[in-house]
Amino acid sequence: MPTACKASSPRSDALQRADLDRQVARVTGWTTGQHLAVDRVVTEVGSALNGHRRRFLALLRDKSVTTIVVEHRDRFARFGAECVEASLAASGRRLLVVDPAGVDDDLVRDVTEILTSLCARLY
Repeated sequence: MPTACKASSPRSDALQRADLDRQVARVTGWTTGQHLAVDRVVTEVGSALNGHRRRFLALLRDKSVTTIVVEHRDRFARFGAECVEASLAASGRRLLVVDPAGVDDDLVRDVTEILTSLCARLY
């Protein structure tokens, strides 16, 4: 069962490369600890708010990838992750989140997502 580990850094400057490398190491370590074979590692530096991430879209289109592993759901997608996850499940694929911890309060999460979206539009 091919598995792809996806890591992305929300910041685009070169100084964040080390953080991205550490994130890849954590995700890969967790995946192998779960006895899943890692077929490939896909990294992309960019915002999870941007729907035009070339490597991310290629990963989603690749039907041979049956499992996608991410460290945090917000690294996968800021909005609509549940819809993408449902689409993956409908085709017999899955998304695994290494650290599912997040804000439990829906109102706080919704306001945070709205503020993040508005701030992104400023740039």
